[in-house]
Amino acid sequence: MPLEKIEFDYLRQLVRDHSAIVLDESKEYLVEMRLMSLARVEGYASVDELSRHLRNTRFSPLHAAVVDAMTTNETSFFRDLHPFESMKLDLLPAAIKRNEATRSLTIWCAACSSGQEPYSLAMLLYDAFPQLRSGWKVTLLAGDLSQEMLKRARQGLFSQLEVNRGLPATHLVRYFRKDGAGWQVKDEIRNMIQFHELNLATSWPNIPPVDFLFLRNVLIYFDMETKRQILRKARGVLKSDGILFLGGAETTFNVDDAWERVQSGKTVYYRVRRNP
Repeated sequence: MPLEKIEFDYLRQLVRDHSAIVLDESKEYLVEMRLMSLARVEGYASVDELSRHLRNTRFSPLHAAVVDAMTTNETSFFRDLHPFESMKLDLLPAAIKRNEATRSLTIWCAACSSGQEPYSLAMLLYDAFPQLRSGWKVTLLAGDLSQEMLKRARQGLFSQLEVNRGLPATHLVRYFRKDGAGWQVKDEIRNMIQFHELNLATSWPNIPPVDFLFLRNVLIYFDMETKRQILRKARGVLKSDGILFLGGAETTFNVDDAWERVQSGKTVYYRVRRNP
């Protein structure tokens, strides 16, 4: 049976209040699908019954688990490839040259899901820029709203299916070790990344000025005002010459006109627009 409207509306509001993610009327099937297993594990016969319990109790770890279950965590290693190629060939060499005086570099993956994106960047840095291992302070940050995803990301253990998605065989051999049916990221790569909890719609942590901000495939889940707030905060953390990466279906156009779009080959990125 479909969700009762009162319960569906409550769950939509719960998710919006605690993650800013907007679930429209068409997402009822998605809510039912994602919460059914959680309801059963918690001893409820249906999602409606779970929702009724949540509505009548104060915010608790179970409420947080529902919000967590409704976040989308689709990702893969070296996703879309082109940004990583541009980082390797053009953008990172230029940033290293700019930062020679301070010998510091900061990269932030602000919606890291289960960790494939920051691990891809860590492997890229380790493989292509060995000079950064000596005398440089490289800060690679990765945040996400989902506690479950952060737990997985910190662990760095991936299934065969996950490593088959985008990870070159050479990197699998060099940077992973077999662990049962899965693959464990080696410590020299795992230790490069600092994972942290992050709700993009609330206050952001104090971090060093950022050279590269990866904010890919997450703005699509927010309403217009939340997108504007997030892009304003992104401007606040980037260096004056810092670079923002969005997902292929995302843009700053008609959202925050303080950004300029730059296309380099097949790669698109954004810089804060300089005053003339």
